[in-house]
Amino acid sequence: MTRKTVRIAMNGVTGRMGYRQHLVRSILALREQGGLDLGDGTVLWPEPVLVGRREHALRELAGRHGLEHVSTDLDAVLADDTVDIYFDAQVTSAREEALRKAIAAGKHVYTEKPTATGLAGALELARLARDAGIRHGVVQDKLFLPGLLKLKRLVDGGFFGRILSVRGEFGYWVFEGDWQDAQRPSWNYRAEDGGGIVVDMFPHWEYVLHELFGRVTSVQALTTTHIPQRWDEHGKPYDATADDAAYGVFELDGGAVAQINSSWAVRVHRDELVEFQVDGTEGSAVAGLRDCRVQHRSATPKPVWNPDIPAGEVFRDQWQQVPDNGEFDNGFKAQWELFLRHVYADAPYRWDLEAGARGVQLAELGLRSSAEGRRLDVPEIVL
Repeated sequence: MTRKTVRIAMNGVTGRMGYRQHLVRSILALREQGGLDLGDGTVLWPEPVLVGRREHALRELAGRHGLEHVSTDLDAVLADDTVDIYFDAQVTSAREEALRKAIAAGKHVYTEKPTATGLAGALELARLARDAGIRHGVVQDKLFLPGLLKLKRLVDGGFFGRILSVRGEFGYWVFEGDWQDAQRPSWNYRAEDGGGIVVDMFPHWEYVLHELFGRVTSVQALTTTHIPQRWDEHGKPYDATADDAAYGVFELDGGAVAQINSSWAVRVHRDELVEFQVDGTEGSAVAGLRDCRVQHRSATPKPVWNPDIPAGEVFRDQWQQVPDNGEFDNGFKAQWELFLRHVYADAPYRWDLEAGARGVQLAELGLRSSAEGRRLDVPEIVL
């Protein structure tokens, strides 16, 4: 076996998502398993270079995990020929400029979404990466969740027949920060800092719908800010200028209709924080982060509406669990492995900056739809 060290500049790993999912559960997990075996006698050994603005926080993380390399100088890191890949998990407002620099430096780029604050910027990044001839990828982690992998298995197997509709419910109560600490950073609720649930979640819904059911062809959304005042990490009140809830209707190529509610101001009364119900002519399914339940046409009961007597059946008991039929790794780690194979073994990979631009487009059109009070077509992207 030949071990090849791959130096990866990781920008934004002091944040919750960058640290937990990308550094600890992906890159460090790959190191714990001995690297990534490419199957040709080569094992990739990821060597993270932690990049950020707060040196003390970077050094604390590096010391905690036995890492050697930290820097607050992004330009110097990008000028280092030994660094192959640039990864970005910064706040959205800082991402586009950093990705431009990385592409100009000839680095392969892998990034969280949204890739930019607007469609024009997202498309320009995709064009720059294409013209530079680098490899590029965008995190689309929900495709690798066990529940959605099972749902994809059902779609591919023809379980649903003709798919009629998709209903999604996502969200949870994010504390305002006054009497209990908020679970999300305060910038999420300031539009001027790139916050808002549409910017955050509509890119997710775009790739989930696109990959499983068909391209989104139109969007009609209503956005709102249910909680107008919140308290930041220092206990200071601030005005929430970004949307904290969005109610969207999406038409899909092929005729199916998707309805997805997204909210940081809702209390959870469902089995998981996100659930999708898919109804088709031959069967239905409800998928969450991990579980997926089905009801086939042949086993569908015949409910009768009668408000005068209590329900005599437990509707949830009428559904069947979809078996795992395999082991599911962490979704972020699974996509990292695919991207590294794409870069170093020329494996196919389709979740690129163009795919990321589709998510930015849907978010932009969703916000515009709400502002104008009308349904908007979603044109196909052409680079």
